[in-house]
Amino acid sequence: MTIRLRGHHLLCLLGYRGKGYSPDFCVNMTGIYETLRTSPGTIIELIDGPDDICRAYPADQVPHCENASVYRKDQEIAAQVGMALGERLAWSDICARVAANVQPDDIKHLCSDCIWEPYGVCKEGVAHIRSGGPLQELP
Repeated sequence: MTIRLRGHHLLCLLGYRGKGYSPDFCVNMTGIYETLRTSPGTIIELIDGPDDICRAYPADQVPHCENASVYRKDQEIAAQVGMALGERLAWSDICARVAANVQPDDIKHLCSDCIWEPYGVCKEGVAHIRSGGPLQELP
C-alpha cells in the first residue's frame, strides 16, 4: 500500500489529534494516521497538489488545497524534510528525516499561515519525533 502525500501533510500528520474540518475529513485523516502509526513501513509517495488527505476536504467549505500559499508550504516543508517530488519512502524513514532536519520552532515559520499552528500540536509532534517517539495514540 502506498499513501500519496503533499509536502505540508508530512508535518500535519505529526500534529494530528483527531480533529479537523469535518467528521468525514477526520475519518479519512484518522485512517491514514492509524495506518502510519501501526505500520510505519508504509510507503509514502510525495506528490504535487491534492493528495489522499485532501480527497476528504469538505465540499461545503472554501477549498484551500489549490491555493498558491499551500503549494509554497508544500515546497518549503518538503525541502526542509529533505524530500523531492515523486520520491517514495517508508513513513519511518520520513520520520527519521524530520528528526534530523526539522526543529520544533521551524513550525512557526513554515506553517505561519496555517489555522492549526497556534494550537502548538505540530510543534509538539515534531519534538516527539525528534525524541525518537513514534506517532502517538490518538486521544
